[in-house]
Amino acid sequence: MLPWELHQYQLSQLTPKLRYNGELPFGQWQQEAREKLRALLGMDTFTLCDPAFEAQPIEDMGSYTRMRFSFRSEEHYRVPCYWLEPKEITHPGVMICLQGHSTGMHISLGDVKFEPDSTDGDRGFALQAVERGMRAIVLEQRNFGEMGSRPDGSPDCYMPAMTALLLGRTVIAERVWDVVRVIDVAIDHLIGDTPAEFYCMGNSGGGTATTYAACLEPRIAKTMPSCSLCSYDGSIAPMHHCACNYVPGIRRWFDMGDLAGLIAPRPLTVVAGAQDRIFPEQPTRETFALIQSYYAAAGAPDNCALYMGAEGHRFYAEAWDQFIMLNA
Repeated sequence: MLPWELHQYQLSQLTPKLRYNGELPFGQWQQEAREKLRALLGMDTFTLCDPAFEAQPIEDMGSYTRMRFSFRSEEHYRVPCYWLEPKEITHPGVMICLQGHSTGMHISLGDVKFEPDSTDGDRGFALQAVERGMRAIVLEQRNFGEMGSRPDGSPDCYMPAMTALLLGRTVIAERVWDVVRVIDVAIDHLIGDTPAEFYCMGNSGGGTATTYAACLEPRIAKTMPSCSLCSYDGSIAPMHHCACNYVPGIRRWFDMGDLAGLIAPRPLTVVAGAQDRIFPEQPTRETFALIQSYYAAAGAPDNCALYMGAEGHRFYAEAWDQFIMLNA
């Protein structure tokens, strides 16, 4: 066997060490599994700091307002974001919107900055949220858009991802940390006295960050990852992916469907595309079957759903109906 072939064989023989088997109470398993995931990602390398919140003037966009703001999630690192608020709030949700490997967060706003920009593939996440009466936070993920793209706007993850490993952390952990901290900032500076539930959604790399964030942040009440929640063996291992997808040693302990056990029983809508070449349909369906077993173990079998769109690697706005209905 060639080295790559050997790795694929070894993966096929490996059962994750922390797959739930019913021997522990489910809550105890979640606690132990969550601590292991935190260690694998390198979450212990982060330190709380003063967010030094800064906001720009509010813009009137017609049926909603938007405001650009930024905050410090780590010393020497500021996160640029937008806050969108419908003039008539009809839903308690605050949707955190995460674009994947694209030219940046502005796509969630329906803005165009670069020639390839488009909201085709239903990528105007924040606009979709405010149309449904929700508030929205648009967050620029590390190494995308304003926070590390190439001159043409394309993402630039490789060197940051490799250097993060030298520091004992991962880019996934950095993106999760920014999501956790933006919830803190929203509570202190944005939502006011209006009731709020925090949600998270994203496509591709945004969906990956969405899943990991929901695993570790219990304040995320509902989750909608798109074109990202698939088995490691069916997607990340057998084909080329960006370096930011890889977590050292994680497959020894979990497959990605096992991670959803850390989200249960909170509502989870998995969005996928039948023609997605990098997160294929069959391993996605197999992963969702594993997810269903975890939700059954958590006593909430009806709190997870799969929306399989007919096309490829994109978001499908039709999935919003399932998302809203889950645990309504």
